[in-house]
Amino acid sequence: MSHRCRNSDAFTLIEMMMVAVIVGILAALAIPNLTRAREKAMVARAIGDIDALQQDITEYSLDNRTLPASLADIGRADLLDPWGRPYVYLPITGQGKGGFRKDRFLVPLNTDYDLYSVGADGATSAPITASVSRDDIIRANDGGFIGLASDF
Repeated sequence: MSHRCRNSDAFTLIEMMMVAVIVGILAALAIPNLTRAREKAMVARAIGDIDALQQDITEYSLDNRTLPASLADIGRADLLDPWGRPYVYLPITGQGKGGFRKDRFLVPLNTDYDLYSVGADGATSAPITASVSRDDIIRANDGGFIGLASDF
């Protein structure tokens, strides 16, 4: 009887398919978690940027006894949010409060100035309860709150 010698060092097709399935399952579990972690990091960076801008604006207004007209006045006109868009700064002056950010009762969020990022979707609306505004990173309560509009 002839006996064939089988090479035991090779992988079978079934073993290779099982490895591919396991790698696919691990990737399916890891990718959403990585995406969420990346989004949280971007929000945290925007919060930090807005806090730093707020400090620069406060310093400017203490030195000049007036709010800056734009972020260019504090040397920050070129600062972009984590999504690549400029931060929005609107000093609240005697011209009314029609276009400024508002809460669910349509009361302005700030009495001095609005400062925010339009968030990941790049869209926004004055009331922060609007669906396009929920991902905005806002400054509210005259700087007492900085975070996601959906958390305010």
